[in-house]
Amino acid sequence: MTGGPSEPKTDKPLLAVLRGERRDPPPVWLMRQAGRYLSEYRALRAEKGGFLDLVYDSEAAAEVTLQPIRRFGFNGAILFSDILIIPHALGQDLQFVKGEGPRLSPILAEHELAELTPDFTRFDPIYETVRRVKAELPADVTMLGFAGSPWTVATYMVAGEGSRDQATARRMAYGEPERFGALIDRLVEVSIEYLSGQIEAGADAVQLFDSWAGSLSPAQFDRWVIAPNRAIVEGVRARHPDTPIIGFPKGAGGKLTAYAEGTGVDALGLDETVDPVWANDVLPKGLPVQGNLDPLALIAGGTELEQAVSAIRDAFPDRPHIFNLGHGILPDTPVDHVRKLLGMLGRNA
Repeated sequence: MTGGPSEPKTDKPLLAVLRGERRDPPPVWLMRQAGRYLSEYRALRAEKGGFLDLVYDSEAAAEVTLQPIRRFGFNGAILFSDILIIPHALGQDLQFVKGEGPRLSPILAEHELAELTPDFTRFDPIYETVRRVKAELPADVTMLGFAGSPWTVATYMVAGEGSRDQATARRMAYGEPERFGALIDRLVEVSIEYLSGQIEAGADAVQLFDSWAGSLSPAQFDRWVIAPNRAIVEGVRARHPDTPIIGFPKGAGGKLTAYAEGTGVDALGLDETVDPVWANDVLPKGLPVQGNLDPLALIAGGTELEQAVSAIRDAFPDRPHIFNLGHGILPDTPVDHVRKLLGMLGRNA
């Protein structure tokens, strides 16, 4: 696509940009804006216990989602959840090990998907979180839902954990393409249902996170990133034609244009390694973009932050643009630097 569907003007700036309208200053939200850099999040996490307990506690998860909106007044509220809710619902055991990250079992490198017993009631508290947040959001704030894209989610399901090079999943994709393809197809199917459920609960837009898209060769990228995401976009759009979909293929680099054109997303997230001037030159005209401040520049603050913000804004003189990070905000980010960023964007926090 070359922009979002034609819709009436909206009083939600972020939603307006996703539909192809340019706003100055650009609307802003930050990936992982609800989390450990906020003292109020740390306090609630200490009270509630483990991360997954917090995600499945709809009242607490809604509170976490709303915390950065109350503190900073971002234009978008991103659902507090995790991309691994889908494999959990598909029947894998999910744990978050302190200092090590998520662990899924049984691993699909050694077991079959058919061995798992799905429990899709695990989606219900996520939908309830969306409903609770939507009921409390200011009228001008966009509610954002999300899911992990099939390739990225599959890498965790196959290996049982994250890795630097996703070698276990890549080996299966090359060596057992039919078996791996069946997993991807199932993830496409469930992702359409999951995102549709979030939209029906009140999400104004949704984002597809493909965090490990950068690990694939061009041919594998076409097969395991572009094609599955296109299927999800088409499936969600068939049910909810007015809901914008943001694609975020982290690490895609020179394959971004192919992704934008091949998937049909309404907006494209750019990670911090992408030259925004290049992106503005090569991406489809009018396609809204989101990003792409380096999270470490936000930590650095000062002149480095000012220069980075100016460079990004100058790169998109006419294109619809949502200001965001190139990846998630880091836990040691000074809260004052977030306030300063918003000031640079003409916002008061």
